Amino acid sequence: MLTSSPDQITLGDVTVTRVWEYYGPVEMTPDTFFPDSSPRTWEEHSTWLAPQFLDLERGIVNSAIQTWLLRSEGRNILVDTGVGNHKERPYSPVWSHLTTDFLGELARAGVRPEDVDLVVNTHLHVDHVGWNTYLDGRTWVPTFPNATYLMPRPDFDFWNPANGHEPRLGRGNQNVFEDSVAPVHQAGLTELWEDSYTIDANLRLELAPGHTPGSSVVVLESGSDRAVFVGDILHSPVQFVEPDTNSCFCEDPAAARATRRRVLGWAADHNALVVPAHLAGHGAAEVVREGGEFAIKGWAPFAPYAGKDAR
Repeated sequence: MLTSSPDQITLGDVTVTRVWEYYGPVEMTPDTFFPDSSPRTWEEHSTWLAPQFLDLERGIVNSAIQTWLLRSEGRNILVDTGVGNHKERPYSPVWSHLTTDFLGELARAGVRPEDVDLVVNTHLHVDHVGWNTYLDGRTWVPTFPNATYLMPRPDFDFWNPANGHEPRLGRGNQNVFEDSVAPVHQAGLTELWEDSYTIDANLRLELAPGHTPGSSVVVLESGSDRAVFVGDILHSPVQFVEPDTNSCFCEDPAAARATRRRVLGWAADHNALVVPAHLAGHGAAEVVREGGEFAIKGWAPFAPYAGKDAR
């Protein structure tokens, strides 16, 4: 693993760049965000959770919205696309009508929208598909016109309002399918996959259900390096050390716990970097087995966010 800049590392033949959209509070207390957790857990770990992951003064959780830009075999690949600008989110007010400089951040990483070859949506929640589209006048159009958007079919079917599912998230995902998923599908840019999907010799997608029916991970194996981009299997580093702790957004709690333990176990056994979607601070970590649980072996060399809140 070679560090080439504060926001970029190289793993085998793949360059990984962190592209920020937002960092700050999500206006949820730990017991609301993680109802499986106990106050003791947060008190015990508060010395290293604060201030990046936990605002002790306000007693609320901090989170990052970021996209992972992977350069592999000559292609630019985005893993998740955040919240997006100008989106109407009546039941997710933190994410409603943002005006961030995400595309500017992407440009500073050396990539224009037309340069993106693949977009991977690990799942279809509000904060993972937003920049799939942008508002052109009064119409939502694909942000990355030359890209193929890889979406897990189980999530596509689950979040399609025409299918009438009643998610645990309630109305928190309202409008998301219509403004951030359907436009790229109607433009013929989506590829819906099931079970697994090989991106190239370095990268593959695997289903990791529980958080959502089609929740997935991107597995990187290149040379001697390993990493797994886990989306929302983990929201907080507390879940590294307390792997049975679910977020309040997990559609199938039992499956989410089983998936988290399986993925963390693979990462520990393969010395793989675990890269969640929403960790601030150093953004990712290596883990080791510790009895029947896991411990953080070391943090990735990404620099903590040093800019202003992206609002």
